[in-house]
Amino acid sequence: METELKNRLDILEQKVDIINKNIRTIKNVFMWTFILTIAVIVLPLIGMIFVIPQFMSSIDISGYSQLLGM
Repeated sequence: METELKNRLDILEQKVDIINKNIRTIKNVFMWTFILTIAVIVLPLIGMIFVIPQFMSSIDISGYSQLLGM
């Protein structure tokens, strides 16, 4: 009876180790997904905060008024 119980505990311990390894892998995948999301979406949005005002200040409105006939 005791050997059967020890065998079952060993099997459960192996399963817990496998689950722990899978959880660490999933954690790493979520971390890298978060980092890539920041790099691809958030950083360009922050960059646009600086680029759009410079672009808007370089536009010459008088040239557009001649096109519109004003």
